[in-house]
Amino acid sequence: MYLNIGTEVLIKNKDILGIFDLDNTTVKQATREYINTAEKNGECITVSFEELPKSFIVTTENERKKIYISPLNTSTIFKRIK
Repeated sequence: MYLNIGTEVLIKNKDILGIFDLDNTTVKQATREYINTAEKNGECITVSFEELPKSFIVTTENERKKIYISPLNTSTIFKRIK
């Protein structure tokens, strides 16, 4: 099964490790460092530059970590999974 996380970007449900709200999680320094490191390593993909990012999804695709920055709320993503 595939999940649309915004602007026609699809990811496999089985590859999802976690879905996180940016407002709540980036309060902690460790989370900001995690995302910054992923950006420096080319593991971070911004789904839409037109809308403010609201969540990030951590995945493993072919044993490689990727982080998708999405304009969708976590509640919207969870509804799409069901």
